[in-house]
Amino acid sequence: MMIFCCQHSLFRRLCALFSLLIFMVSPCFADNAPIQVEADHMTSTEKTNSVTFTGDVDAKQADVRIRSDKMVVHYRENKTKQSSSKEVEKLVCTGNVELTRAEWLGTSKKMIYLAKERQVILTGNAKAWQGQNMVSGEKIIYYLDEGRSEVIGGPRVTGAEQQDKDKKGSRVNMTILQN
Repeated sequence: MMIFCCQHSLFRRLCALFSLLIFMVSPCFADNAPIQVEADHMTSTEKTNSVTFTGDVDAKQADVRIRSDKMVVHYRENKTKQSSSKEVEKLVCTGNVELTRAEWLGTSKKMIYLAKERQVILTGNAKAWQGQNMVSGEKIIYYLDEGRSEVIGGPRVTGAEQQDKDKKGSRVNMTILQN
């Protein structure tokens, strides 16, 4: 296990650059675009093929930006006779998650990015904005290649259950502003 602690801005950038060089992580959102990650702390664990960034995490690649309290990058190794590289399998972000891409903004308590499926799944107070229009639900799935979202609501709650709806879920809500 390798542990890096980065507290100064220059050290943050060096840690982010160093981690990318070490893991040669394949781009997860845009083809061939470099990934830049900044955080207060990074831990690499070879045994579990993961890298954990904590503290004001800010990751960028092309027009995609992810901010969160914690980001865990799970990768797999691709070994050939000529070279060895790492490929992202999934990202798991927790705490104050914010994902932006062009005019699309998604927020939640947790985000999972599945590289093979090219899907972003937002859960826990999930909300998405396209321009000024907003939709919320239990889960939002954003399909990167298609530029579309699917919003899933929770069970319908009524009466006394309404007070406890955070625990039981809620229906899909959408606000559309018309000019």
